[in-house]
Amino acid sequence: MTLSLRPLHPVFAAEASGIDLRRPLGPAEIDAVVAAMDRHAVLLFRNQPMSEDQQVAFATQFGPLNPGLKQIGRQHERMSQHALIDISNLGSDGKPLARDAKKIVSGLANQLWHSDSSFQAPAVSYSMLSAVRLPSWGGETEFADLRAAWDALPQRLKDRVRGLQAEHFALHSRMTLLGDTDYTAEQQAALPPVVWPLARVHPGSGRTALFAGIHARRILGMGVAEGKMLLLDLLEHATDKAWRWRHEWQPGDLLIWDNRCTLHRGRAYDLDEPRELRRTTNDEVPRAA
Repeated sequence: MTLSLRPLHPVFAAEASGIDLRRPLGPAEIDAVVAAMDRHAVLLFRNQPMSEDQQVAFATQFGPLNPGLKQIGRQHERMSQHALIDISNLGSDGKPLARDAKKIVSGLANQLWHSDSSFQAPAVSYSMLSAVRLPSWGGETEFADLRAAWDALPQRLKDRVRGLQAEHFALHSRMTLLGDTDYTAEQQAALPPVVWPLARVHPGSGRTALFAGIHARRILGMGVAEGKMLLLDLLEHATDKAWRWRHEWQPGDLLIWDNRCTLHRGRAYDLDEPRELRRTTNDEVPRAA
């Protein structure tokens, strides 16, 4: 079977077809997916409903799986596969949780522009999100291409940003919404902050990406206020509509995106209606020279 691609946006993102992701892929198929990801950064596969086991088996072909915020012990385990990250508003009974449930409140941070697990090192690479149940309205996922954002950055800002590093912290997005009293010292220490350059070279394409996002909380060597204002300005630029694409979900959709060169955010939906998606995220595997 041959991977076919149809661009979805002038800058990035493509619909992919021709491969059944629910069976083991051959080396040539894996290489084709990786090459398409290097070019498009986001791939949409329609009509690929997956069981938990199938999704984990597929994702593992692209590297070890990263549990993300499960490492701080806050996410209730609803699924049988620990490697799966539950992107839903559901409790263990399969029904929507109360709006003030901790899982719901924490999940609202997914509506802020972010790159999955940018608060960890070594880096993560792909995230894969499978749609199981969807609400009657809302819940779209938006993406922004950070390589296009860098290319369009004024030269004055490129010169200013080159060499700067930002500190990323796992709970910064949650604390932006909730303050700093909702997490214990032990939970805050479970994933120490990491540092990434604001101008980060994407290993697959060799292009520079403007590595911003809500997990970035300060710029090293810069005053707190000045650094935060620069981060806000860069995030506004990074999510410009010119290099933004919105996906409207259908059951059975599988989206793959590269966290090293994109940002994404979920959109609001009726929290009283079930919405169930399952995510995996891969640790980055260094490529052979």
